[in-house]
Amino acid sequence: MTLRLNSTDFWRWAYSDFLSNALRGVLAEYIVAQATGCTHRARTEWDAYDLLTDDGIRIEVKSAAYLQSWEQERPSEIRFGIGLKRGWDATTNSQTNVPGRAADLYVFCLFREQAREQADPLNLHQWTFWVCPTSVLNERFPRQKTIGLAALERLGLPRVGFAALAQQIEAASLRRS
Repeated sequence: MTLRLNSTDFWRWAYSDFLSNALRGVLAEYIVAQATGCTHRARTEWDAYDLLTDDGIRIEVKSAAYLQSWEQERPSEIRFGIGLKRGWDATTNSQTNVPGRAADLYVFCLFREQAREQADPLNLHQWTFWVCPTSVLNERFPRQKTIGLAALERLGLPRVGFAALAQQIEAASLRRS
């Protein structure tokens, strides 16, 4: 009997189902962190936003997929959470009094593969991204809790693949105001 656990074995056992809603969200954060060079900072579970770039851009990452871990009769409807939150700041261990959107930008990540036998969330070609300044959400959807794919598309934001994601985040950060 071993008295020391192996972290790789634990991660493989606990975190291998990338179609799982919760884990896919963390994977989406990691993908955006890869694109922006933020992987040198460990993820903070309950912070007011998901990523902080070296340039000080606060990013909220939202993920959705047509496929889920469980058997489905039809693909899931695509919706992203954009609700106002009372953000918690990990560095000060304090929570804001007024609900809002703490990030400068939202990155909406869609794992778009619909064929279960071909689905591979680690394949970046199976993802599509939209980058939206939070000011646009505040102006167009000030109190809305979720946004569907059609409403997101009507914002006129470009759909981008992983290769163009960093450039799109940089461009959107210049437009935020």
